[in-house]
Amino acid sequence: MNKNDLVAEVAKNTGLSKADASKSVDAFLNAVTNALKNNDEVRLVGFGTFSIAQRAETEGRNPRTGEIIKIPASKQPKFKAGKGLKDAVNQ
Repeated sequence: MNKNDLVAEVAKNTGLSKADASKSVDAFLNAVTNALKNNDEVRLVGFGTFSIAQRAETEGRNPRTGEIIKIPASKQPKFKAGKGLKDAVNQ
């Protein structure tokens, strides 16, 4: 399922037009993105939790030259599925 499929599904399930459903999906995605940018987590009970994981700086190797390079520290978004979502997938 891609974003267009999701918008169509939201429109079908809510009775909204596709334009309004698209605005709703975009608003949700922007809200999650902004929360993660501010180091907040988004907890949707029964669905899951979006959060940020810190990755420390590490050393790696350039596969072509074998040269050691530094991989900078970064923040990585992560998602942990909630019990309701796990149960729904495993039925």
